[in-house]
Amino acid sequence: MTDQPILMFDSGVGGLTVLREARVLMPDRRFVYVADDAAFPFGAWEEPALRTHILELFARLLDRFSPVISVIACNTASTLVIDALRDRFPGHPFVGTVPAVKPAAERTRSGLVSVLATPGTVKRQYTRDLISKWAQKCHVRLVGSDRLAGLAEAYMREGFVDEEAVRAEITPCFMEHDGRRTDIVVLACTHYPFLVNRMRKTAPWPVDWIDPAEAIARRALSLLPPVDGALPQGEPDIAVFTSGKADFAVSRLMQGFGLVAEASAVQAGSNTMRR
Repeated sequence: MTDQPILMFDSGVGGLTVLREARVLMPDRRFVYVADDAAFPFGAWEEPALRTHILELFARLLDRFSPVISVIACNTASTLVIDALRDRFPGHPFVGTVPAVKPAAERTRSGLVSVLATPGTVKRQYTRDLISKWAQKCHVRLVGSDRLAGLAEAYMREGFVDEEAVRAEITPCFMEHDGRRTDIVVLACTHYPFLVNRMRKTAPWPVDWIDPAEAIARRALSLLPPVDGALPQGEPDIAVFTSGKADFAVSRLMQGFGLVAEASAVQAGSNTMRR
């Protein structure tokens, strides 16, 4: 078990924000990063089709890589399918990624909090239940962005982003009421931390941007079995793309995160079920 990898899953490069924190906490562990780029963006799918797609894909991923644990480093996927994954694969531990509503409610001073997410995460009952459970005393605004995940993908590949486009996407997060202002914005998509410096630059006033990546990594660490002695040095960390395509820019990006991009695809039979 000591040489089994930790599997990180996302629709694109957003899960790299979680991988970055996991590497700090678990420097000797091996990682397999899976980008379901053939299905990007998840928000373009109908929910039943996306649920079926991810379940079928994970049947193949678990069979191929035999990970010790799988981290669903994606709010959209986690809020939709994490319970179904646990039911389908009861012997395998999964760590999900959900909007950090509880720490936001604990930290806010103004009581005005925004959750910046994909439209899929915003419309989930799971997200609304989190607000009802943990943020009853706060005014929480759900802001669904159609463009930020794609802007983050382009930024990480090309090194450039349209700051006015970022400004337009984050503007609805900022509320003023009775002399109080939004003081916390929850980044409820793992892609968004890659743009947080641009968000700070274009925001109308300073806020606390909550990135849950470290908390996700710590949760994964807490579920890992104890290891006696040093972990064996085996295969390199790899990045797998369900499209089977990794161009030069993407391969270079993966190298920057210590990953070797694989050319082969891992596909589920439901890739034709989009929309």
